[in-house]
Amino acid sequence: MQCDMCGKETDVLYKTEIEGAVMYVCKECSKFGKVLSVKRSFAEKKKVEKKKERKVEPEVDIVEEIVDDYNTIVKNAREKRGLKQEELAKKISEKVSLIQKIETGDIEPSIKVARKLEKFLKIKLIETIRLEKTKPKTTKESGNLTIGDIIEVKKK
Repeated sequence: MQCDMCGKETDVLYKTEIEGAVMYVCKECSKFGKVLSVKRSFAEKKKVEKKKERKVEPEVDIVEEIVDDYNTIVKNAREKRGLKQEELAKKISEKVSLIQKIETGDIEPSIKVARKLEKFLKIKLIETIRLEKTKPKTTKESGNLTIGDIIEVKKK
């Protein structure tokens, strides 16, 4: 899937209201507006739809994200403990190249790898974000959305 704002390819898009327009944007671009909900890739969407059929959705989504300055946090914690990248990789059972790319910021660690790093280095890399869901407006007669429900006309 592609971000409507910057064009970046990503598996998760955030439905965000930015200056009155509702757009599907990446994590970075979602900071410019109010996040309304999360849109996942087709495979993830099917899983979510099956869960929706079984139970009612909660009003709030809990999302785990990696902190923005993960690379400096990992590097500083490793250096503080006097470890080389090779030693850290061996201790957490990961490749040296992965540690190198994480520390340079080329790759954002997966939640699984971030948990390993958090546990071994005793640092905080994962933050929990609560996304509040809003229900769309519906018309009283049919219960369906109309173009008038979606568009807000600004009068001069």
